[in-house]
Amino acid sequence: MDTDEDVQARGRALSSPVRLRILRLCLHKGRTNKEIAELLGLNPATALHHVRTLLATGFLSAEEARTGNRGAKEIPYRATGLSWRSRIPNAAPVLVETFLQEIDGLNPSEIDVWRLGLRLNETNRTEMMRRIREILEEYAVRDSDTDGTATSIMLAHHLDRSAD
Repeated sequence: MDTDEDVQARGRALSSPVRLRILRLCLHKGRTNKEIAELLGLNPATALHHVRTLLATGFLSAEEARTGNRGAKEIPYRATGLSWRSRIPNAAPVLVETFLQEIDGLNPSEIDVWRLGLRLNETNRTEMMRRIREILEEYAVRDSDTDGTATSIMLAHHLDRSAD
């Protein structure tokens, strides 16, 4: 059973867009600290700090060490999937910032975006959100398609105070 300290440590670990991006990079493929640093444009020491935080909280696991190009020992890291099942209070700002960082530099044709305004009572709003969550949960637990392309979904629901 998780202690309050464990839950707080996990919340802090997931409060960084950099760490969320590391989890995304390591979701389908084990990556070394050097690879992570290069892909995110980070100093390797900075990347290692984030990797260690994710390891300590169970969001990353170390795979079997391998020998790199120059004979050095390299450890690939893989996301455990724990982040999908972890709830963080006030996550919206970090999730939106992570999303913006991940789409930075993409061609607009590479991003599907929908926007919909609705007026729903609490029962219908709750049902809609439950159904959307069920679909996302179904896909989150599926095995990755070996011939698939890595993809991400960002879904945000908010009250529209301007429409009242």
